[in-house]
Amino acid sequence: MIRPADGLRLMYINWVLLRHGLDEVILATHLFRPLRFMLYLSPLYWLRRNKLPAYPVRMRHALEDLGPIFVKFGQILSTRRDLLPKDIADELALLQDKVPPFPGTKARQLIENAYGHSIEEVLDEFDEVPLASASIAQVHSARLKNGRQIVVKVLRPDIENIIRRDMALLYIIAGLADRYWKDGRRLRPLEVIRDYEKTILDELDLQREAANAAQLRRNWEGSDLLFVPEIFWDYTRKNVLVMERITGTPVGDVAALKAQGISMKQLGEQGVEIFFTQVFRDNFFHADMHPGNIFVEPSGRYIAVDFGIVGSLTSEDQRYLAENLLAFFNRDYHRVAELHVESEWVPKETRVDEFESAIRTVCEPIFNKPLSEISFGHFLLNLFLTARRFNMVVQPQLVLLQKTLLYIEGLGRQLYPELDLWTTAKPFIERWMKEQVGPKAFSRKLRKNLPKMTEHAADIPILAHKVLMDAAEGRLELKLRSDQIDQLQRQMQRNHRNTASVISGGAMLISGSMLLTLGPSILLPATLSTTTGAFLGLTGGYILLRNWFRG
Repeated sequence: MIRPADGLRLMYINWVLLRHGLDEVILATHLFRPLRFMLYLSPLYWLRRNKLPAYPVRMRHALEDLGPIFVKFGQILSTRRDLLPKDIADELALLQDKVPPFPGTKARQLIENAYGHSIEEVLDEFDEVPLASASIAQVHSARLKNGRQIVVKVLRPDIENIIRRDMALLYIIAGLADRYWKDGRRLRPLEVIRDYEKTILDELDLQREAANAAQLRRNWEGSDLLFVPEIFWDYTRKNVLVMERITGTPVGDVAALKAQGISMKQLGEQGVEIFFTQVFRDNFFHADMHPGNIFVEPSGRYIAVDFGIVGSLTSEDQRYLAENLLAFFNRDYHRVAELHVESEWVPKETRVDEFESAIRTVCEPIFNKPLSEISFGHFLLNLFLTARRFNMVVQPQLVLLQKTLLYIEGLGRQLYPELDLWTTAKPFIERWMKEQVGPKAFSRKLRKNLPKMTEHAADIPILAHKVLMDAAEGRLELKLRSDQIDQLQRQMQRNHRNTASVISGGAMLISGSMLLTLGPSILLPATLSTTTGAFLGLTGGYILLRNWFRG
């Protein structure tokens, strides 16, 4: 049910869409479709249509006007290239999260409410003019009492209520699109909204972001490749995050980086190495590595900020992803198809030969280009699109991985256009695979499991003796449990009860009928035979009808 406030918000959304010439979106809905012919008869529609920008540009402008939550949605939607046409995905990727800041006095009030003290009691200095402002939060510079320079990130006032209001509307719009839009089933708008909701609600907990930053910092402690700022936990709350202030050059400022004498080739290759190290060594990767979140020290070391979105893979997904990539490097499409079936990324009944043929059709044209011209991220996208034809459901962690890879690849080629991501990545993945199999991997896993093995080793002789004695004396029982067996047992019990009911109901119905027709002839009182017969007949009929309706 739509509340009055939601109705007004929907009217405003429709007005913005109309203003940007997106009337076809509105008229595509079931409600307004009968009015479409009236628009097409209007001369103003055809005159205006020739002056409007392309459809993807109009969509981007509309999202910018609808506000920060819709801008954020467009940004995330642009990463779902497995769902969107290329021109729309490219245009949405241009969305900039440039949001006017809220007053510094309000930021001060929010921080003081979080601490329960005035800022002067907690901090030595606080600048009310923000350093940066985004859709979820804004950042202020400050200084601790001990002199450490810090930044304070504070959530926008009432942002959770705003997000939940707009999320409710997005669900309504997605539901209408799923039901009435001809491309709705293919693009799965409800699935996209659910992914977006989880991502954006996670970003509302700054303690969670701080924990992500702390984990990444531990993973890269002492590294010459990546620096992660320190989190000050004593000053961090759910809506306030305090971390070390960093200084560096934005990674997108290529001219400034070159002026510092930093090697662009080395910087591009190190970005690739950082990504694959996070994915395969740490299994914990920064999943929002767009240029606005990356800086570079004069030494060439990367600095990462904004840790609201991180990703990880299961050990099985890690292994299968690495094997898939190596198989692609070697153009072993049969192995790629096998791995997708083995990992259950596609259904078990998928024919490997058909899947192999589809993958070869997509990949061979790509490999005819020089490796330096092949987009690794778009290659993965083509793989996902092909697998979708075989009912592959792209998992959220793989979408995050693909999005991050597109960021890294785009960044690397912005810094060094000749960057060959394939050649850079292949040795790393080969080395990781060698570490996962063979004597070294066995030794490492043995050392890891040794404490648990030692803990239970003393019990093994006793347990083995008990099993042998039970087997010798015929007491050994094999107990099998599974959801399917439990379900089968329940169904059999239901069937048994239904059968018993049908037999009882049928017997009562027949008995009642016999009493009604034969009662007087076998010397039973007419009243007794009629009453009893009617009762048995009606009861039996009721039981039979109830079982029939239950199926």
